[in-house]
Amino acid sequence: MSGRVLVGVKRVIDYAVKIRVKPDNTGVVTDGVKHSMNPFCEIAVEEAVKLKEKKLIKEVVAVSCGPQQSQETIRTALAMGADRGIHVDVSGKDYENLGPLQVSKILAALAKQEDAQLILLGKQAIDDDCNQTGQMTAALLDWPQGTFASEVSLEGDKINLVREIDGGLEHIKINTPAVITADLRLNTPRYATLPNIMKAKKKKIATVKPADLGVDLTSRLEVLKVEEPPQREAGMKVETVEDLVVKLKEAGRV
Repeated sequence: MSGRVLVGVKRVIDYAVKIRVKPDNTGVVTDGVKHSMNPFCEIAVEEAVKLKEKKLIKEVVAVSCGPQQSQETIRTALAMGADRGIHVDVSGKDYENLGPLQVSKILAALAKQEDAQLILLGKQAIDDDCNQTGQMTAALLDWPQGTFASEVSLEGDKINLVREIDGGLEHIKINTPAVITADLRLNTPRYATLPNIMKAKKKKIATVKPADLGVDLTSRLEVLKVEEPPQREAGMKVETVEDLVVKLKEAGRV
């Protein structure tokens, strides 16, 4: 395969930030909060860049959906080695309601427009934890999919994958074009060096609207309320298994 790869890069609240719920319970606090690229998306970018370095693909295109700040996430991908970026401008209420299905429609439309041979995504995002975008994108395009990939190798128009599943590892071979979602052990993302960060500023980022792609962002889901998780109780100390069973029965847990 010597084609174009689309890589999804999502802007999320940084993993080291403590999440706070808004006082009116309509969502989480994002103003003034540090954001960064979703860690699994970083792994997807790294894998795409490695494939290009091996001359197995010709171009890596980073795609992000969201407000203007999403371009910062794309710049990070460009500094890691992506060739150009596409910012799908989604803001306001549409951004608040943006879910895996809407993003999948955007990615599917872009894949056709860009004549992509491969879509690489993180297996999930650390904010909503949905783990659905890759699967939905493959379904919309009617492409084969390789999810939870921990090893990827290309052989012509075939892709060999090692998938992490509940029972261990699964080895599969799929045809291209295809959708792959990256698991944690696929690789270790590189740090963007200062020279590459400077070069990234000169790389092109195209901005499009969902309407330009013929995508309707209407969602049938509505978030009614967001609450803090319940406080965890202090752990109990027991001397024997029998004492533990008694304590659990008293707490109504067995």
